[in-house]
Amino acid sequence: MSDKVVCKNSQMCKRTNNIKSDLKRNWSLYLMVVPALIFYLTFMYGPLYGALIAFKDYSPGLGFIDSPWVGLKHFKDFFASSDCLRLIFNTLRINLAALCFGFPAPIVFAILLNEMGDHKFKKVTQTISYMPHFISLVVICGLVKNFVATGGIISNLMAVFTGDSINLLTKKEWFVPIYVGSNIWQDVGWGSIIYLAALSAIDECLYESAQLDGAGRIRQIFHITLPGIAPTIITLLIIRVGSLLTVGFEKIILLYNELIYETSDVISTYVYRIGFQGQQWSYTTAIGLFGSVINLILLTVANTVSKKTTESGLW
Repeated sequence: MSDKVVCKNSQMCKRTNNIKSDLKRNWSLYLMVVPALIFYLTFMYGPLYGALIAFKDYSPGLGFIDSPWVGLKHFKDFFASSDCLRLIFNTLRINLAALCFGFPAPIVFAILLNEMGDHKFKKVTQTISYMPHFISLVVICGLVKNFVATGGIISNLMAVFTGDSINLLTKKEWFVPIYVGSNIWQDVGWGSIIYLAALSAIDECLYESAQLDGAGRIRQIFHITLPGIAPTIITLLIIRVGSLLTVGFEKIILLYNELIYETSDVISTYVYRIGFQGQQWSYTTAIGLFGSVINLILLTVANTVSKKTTESGLW
């Protein structure tokens, strides 16, 4: 028994000495991590304390601790409300549409850029595709509104098929295509950067061997390119699945109106409207906490399935 204790103590001492020597040798690298660590502790993990008000009837005058405890009351109120299913359905519909159409877009774009032989044209195309990402979201939404307004470019194109130029943002069935399509336009170039980096790591000898075996460009893409960037695709897909119940409220607020609330109102916009305008702090915190828990479950399930099927995952 004493031998085991001595062995464990010696192992702990050895690990401690290794950590100390590593810190002494690489102190400058660890120092670079400190700002990021402070940022995440302050703005990501610190605010988690505020989630406590989801279980209380929060009053700013009383504070977090002294506000009365109500347990799961706010969660029950949300699940019993007429808005619950509509908000969850709208959030999932937008995210699933973005997953089906928006997620593959930068992958396809990166592969097309990678296949280009004219390097000058490739650089020009990349530069142009990056530009919308750096434009203010307010400006982007203003452009989108002009494009789909009565007499706008997109509305006039639609009029060729429908015979009538109308403001598409007054039609509830058009909100999701407009939202997802504008997201693709804004982020496809920027999102392709990480895939282009992954493509650059693929050994060129594989393509040369495939050419000698008679494989064309399409077969090379399916048998070399896609498998080569598969770990990157899987990692980003898991992250995307882990946010299926989250949609940023800024763009939706800038685009939607009362005529299309039925399809455009999502959990984040509802939380913004009820929380800040209605000052129902505890109720909206409970809704946000519910969405975070579901996202965590989805992330865990997606990672588990990925590990079992592809042996790739976040952890």
